Amino acid sequence: MNCRVVVEAAVPVYDVASADEAVRIAISKTGEMLNPDLNYVEINMGDRHCPHCGETLEPAFLAADESLVALELEMTVFNVERDEHAARIARKEIGQRLENIPLDVLEIEEIPEESAETTDDESSSTESTAEADDSDDVLPEFEELIDE
Repeated sequence: MNCRVVVEAAVPVYDVASADEAVRIAISKTGEMLNPDLNYVEINMGDRHCPHCGETLEPAFLAADESLVALELEMTVFNVERDEHAARIARKEIGQRLENIPLDVLEIEEIPEESAETTDDESSSTESTAEADDSDDVLPEFEELIDE
């Protein structure tokens, strides 16, 4: 079973003047920590809601030029036994790179096997065809360079 897991991260940002600036810096900072190992993790602004009235709030809480930004990190976990297994894998993979940043699993969605297999088969057949075409062109040029 393959699952899409969404994890919420509370990213601290220092010396900022606005919530928009805090969000931009938090996304950049998180991207730097995740790349290149986890470049397949999607980073989005998180949703915050007032617990009393339900009103939607900005993803950044700003006080004294410091901010705590809510980000949603989304990744696909392959070949898991159940939802809890997918959540543990996502938290471990992301948590190893985001030290001292609290994480909370927001959503786990099972990906239908048929669509995943079709997508994988199509992309791998396209890649192998492209690689075969490229390899035919590259080898003769290399041989020509050696002959010169």
